[in-house]
Amino acid sequence: MCIRDSCTAVHDVVRNVEQKGMGMLKEFRDFAMKGNVVDLAVGVIIGAAFGGIVTSLVNDIIMPIVGMLGGLDFSNYFVPLSKNVVATNLADAKKQGAVLAYGSFITLIVNFVIVAFVLFIVIRTMNQLKRKEAAAPAEPPKPSAEVVLLTEIRDLLKKS
Repeated sequence: MCIRDSCTAVHDVVRNVEQKGMGMLKEFRDFAMKGNVVDLAVGVIIGAAFGGIVTSLVNDIIMPIVGMLGGLDFSNYFVPLSKNVVATNLADAKKQGAVLAYGSFITLIVNFVIVAFVLFIVIRTMNQLKRKEAAAPAEPPKPSAEVVLLTEIRDLLKKS
């Protein structure tokens, strides 16, 4: 084998690798631009924004009302895990040492319940709309010209 043949073989291998790489990039682009992937990305972004709204709803509206009604403020419920912690509010207690902030956990549970309930309502509504859509009677398909002609012939034969 001469050097020229070796160079040609190497060039062929490099060309094949480049073509396969471009094919894989094209395949990835096609996958990434499919409707499902784009819809998923939009859903994640909207979900993150919705999570912020729910967090604000719970922290700024629901928990203060619960605290007012029951005299409870869940945000400052904690158990000190260190003897150095003598503070009475959570922010200062965290600066002094380790704390078990179970009030924050209760707040997150309330967040989860609200998100789960809202999603349940949305999915339930969508399912009801789909059922109504499916239950709506569809128009029967119009018979073809041949079927109409054969029906007319049958009716004429019955009359005779």
